[in-house]
Parts: sequence; structure tokens; C-alpha cells
Amino acid sequence: MLLKLRKLTRDNSVGWFLKNEAPFFSTKQASMAQKSPGSHKVQALYDLCRKTFTPSGTPPLSSHSVRKLCSLLDTIGPADVGLPEDALEDDRGHGIFGLNRLDRVPRWAQPITYVDIHECESFTMCIFCFPTSAVIPLHDHPGMTVFSKVLYGSLHIKAYDWIEPTRIVNKSGPVRLAKLAVDNVLTAPCTTSVLYPKSSGNLHCFTAITPCAVLDILSPPYREDAGRRCTYYCDYPYSTFSNEDERSDEEEDYAWLAETGTPDDLYMRPGKYNGPAIQV
Repeated sequence: MLLKLRKLTRDNSVGWFLKNEAPFFSTKQASMAQKSPGSHKVQALYDLCRKTFTPSGTPPLSSHSVRKLCSLLDTIGPADVGLPEDALEDDRGHGIFGLNRLDRVPRWAQPITYVDIHECESFTMCIFCFPTSAVIPLHDHPGMTVFSKVLYGSLHIKAYDWIEPTRIVNKSGPVRLAKLAVDNVLTAPCTTSVLYPKSSGNLHCFTAITPCAVLDILSPPYREDAGRRCTYYCDYPYSTFSNEDERSDEEEDYAWLAETGTPDDLYMRPGKYNGPAIQV
């Protein structure tokens, strides 16, 4: 996923690509991460994912499989994946990946760091590290199931599901009706959240309330030639494109979503995984 998914530049390119930036880990930090007592957890997570997921995403996951994965993910903390404790105290989002103090820029300009743990045809294991106020805009996960575990900090999640049957109107371009599924702040320690291909908020937006990190398991991974392209959306209040006679007391639960290009201000950089090595 790291190769396909991503640093976003500000040049309106559709794909995400990475430039060669190295994170700043001390030798001591890397050594501590490799010797983490949670190493068996990462290996156990990989082994369980390998047994659970398929390249096609079919058949759908059983409730038993979902519970097993969630139960394991719920036990994983920052140290288990090689994130040092000082990351939690860094209010500018630079703690574990470093920044030249002579070259500081405003917090809003700081990148989200993407850490690739493992990717194969069936699933992706990765971590997103957010500085305060960083945003991953509203986007979809076509045909995918995603497990998200907040490792530290607080993260606001706003998520939608498409209304079935599909309802589309054309107002200077097509907009499609969706229903609000999630509008919550998750603060670690908390339980794992799960979204499914057609429920539980398949289209979501992440906003960092504080510096935070999220461990994600995506299955199957994004893959354009298999119809799993990441698409971004803007959401508009239900009243924006609805007639007066269509208004109701529940309209706050609905929104119109319009497809948009890759956001200009979404900026990601790669980070090095310094957690326990996985035996593949």
C-alpha cells in the first residue's frame, strides 16, 4: 500500500506517490522497538489476517472472524508497533519522525505520516500518524472492510453510507445521497471500529483533535484494476439540493456527496516501520 497509496503532493495528481524522506529515529528507539514485548501481538495479527482475508474480499467476513480480529486489535498499543512514548507528548506532530527546529512551519502544513507494516493481495496493515488538526478528507473504500484502532490521542470520525436505492440529482454536476453513519470522537484507549463495504460508514473523514495514530487493516487493499480506487468527496447539507416538500426533521442525518479530485492540501510522507519484524 505504501507504494500505491501515498504521499499526496499539491500538484493535483490523481495517484499518491512518495518521495525519499527518511524518518528520524534514534538507534536507541529503534532497538527498543525491535525488542518490544508486544512483538507476538504484531505477528499474531499478521497470522490472523492471513487466515481471515482473501484477495477478492469474498466471502464476506463472518461475525466470528470480525470479533477475533477486534479482540486482538483491542490489545495493541503504540509500543507494540514501535511507536515511542514521546510521540504522545508532541503537540506539533513531529515527535517520532523529527523536524529540523530551524525549519519549522505552521502546524496546518505538517504532513500525515504513513507507515507501511505489510501489504499483500489480501490485506494491508499500516499506521497513520497525525499532527494536531490534520485531516484525511472524506473518501471511500469500495468493496473493502476496514478495521481501525486508535493507538494514542483523539480522532474525530465522520462517516457515511450510500442510500439504497441510489438517489442522484444533477446540480452543476451529479451529487449522490448518503446517510450519516458515524460522527464521533475516539480517544485512546478505545475499542476497534469496523467499516464494511455497504455499512458502518464506508465513506469516512478523519480529523486529528490531538496528535494521534491509527492502526488500519484494509481488506482487500486499494487496487484500481480491480475496481478499488480511492475516491474523494465533498459533503453538502441535505437542504442544499432538496426541495422544500422533501424537508424533514431527520434531514441532519443525510448529506449529498459530490465526487472531487485529490485534495490539493492533503500531504503525506512515508515513515519507517520500527516495530517487531513480521515472519511472512
